[in-house]
Amino acid sequence: MRWRWLAIVAGALATVVAAVSVGVTAAQLGLPWQMGEGDRNHVYEGDAGSQRYQVHLPPQHDATARLPVVMAIHGCAMTGYGWNSMKSTTRFNNLADREGFIVVYPTQLISRNMIACWNSGDPRHQQRDTGEPARLAGVARQVVETYPADPDQVHVAGASSGAGTAVILAATYPDIFATATSVAGGEYGLNQVDPDDPDATPPLYTARQAWAKMGDRARQVPLLVIQGERDEVVPPLVATRLVEQWTTVGDLVDDGLPNDSLDLTEETVSVPAAPGRHAYTHTTIKTPNGRSIVESYHVQDMGHAWPGPHGNGRYTDHAGPDASEIVWEFAARHPMNSGS
Repeated sequence: MRWRWLAIVAGALATVVAAVSVGVTAAQLGLPWQMGEGDRNHVYEGDAGSQRYQVHLPPQHDATARLPVVMAIHGCAMTGYGWNSMKSTTRFNNLADREGFIVVYPTQLISRNMIACWNSGDPRHQQRDTGEPARLAGVARQVVETYPADPDQVHVAGASSGAGTAVILAATYPDIFATATSVAGGEYGLNQVDPDDPDATPPLYTARQAWAKMGDRARQVPLLVIQGERDEVVPPLVATRLVEQWTTVGDLVDDGLPNDSLDLTEETVSVPAAPGRHAYTHTTIKTPNGRSIVESYHVQDMGHAWPGPHGNGRYTDHAGPDASEIVWEFAARHPMNSGS
């Protein structure tokens, strides 16, 4: 009787573990009936390991038109296309169907980070040819080859920890990603900055590191920054530093010196608040030929969120400007072959 009882308990525990595993998998990777028309699930396999991701193909995809690509990288406590997903937060699929571009949603597994953050603060994941950057760059290459997409119009946008990873990809793979967008994220090497004494590590210090990672592939990768002024997770100072860092990276790419050689100009447009809408400013730092080095949106009264009227998720703000529209408009203006 004792052994029989133990067998029953063991069987019950196994059932519970299996149920939990199924639940975790469903939360991270979604359920079959959550896939819409044009959605395809993939696994990239490379020297740096495997990476799960979902692709959304718009109706314009016919295997001959070389469409642009937007890779959307989620933040902590999110997924690419499961529970609380980047897919539902950004609603990029609807925009892609209208404008004609491919969307890619990588998803982080809790086996690699307990709260599904991308490990952008870990130096092991700030390098080319290793870790998360290598896996995500491999995903981008695979999508371009499989679908086949336009290699000069591959863009990356991230939220929170995913925003940090997007900036890392701009530094480590400027030959793959035409532009990068950071929503509530920080600079390359942010882990080196003491929150209690940020001035001890000036943005020039981390800018030199980002530029060095570019190597002989160095180019001025246009960067879009979106930041909430009431963000208590990633304070506005972090976005201010990111703008300064990436402007300096562009300067270093020009001639190897932080000497303001690009003759940059800065323009700021303010949009007042309206009923149900936050006020915000849009600043553009650009070269004399009109090409953006950095554009930034600072949104009043917004916390740690992806802004936009259509998003659905824990980290959305419907009163903010439409970040997904802004990302796509920025990306469409900056293909890689337009003098970058």
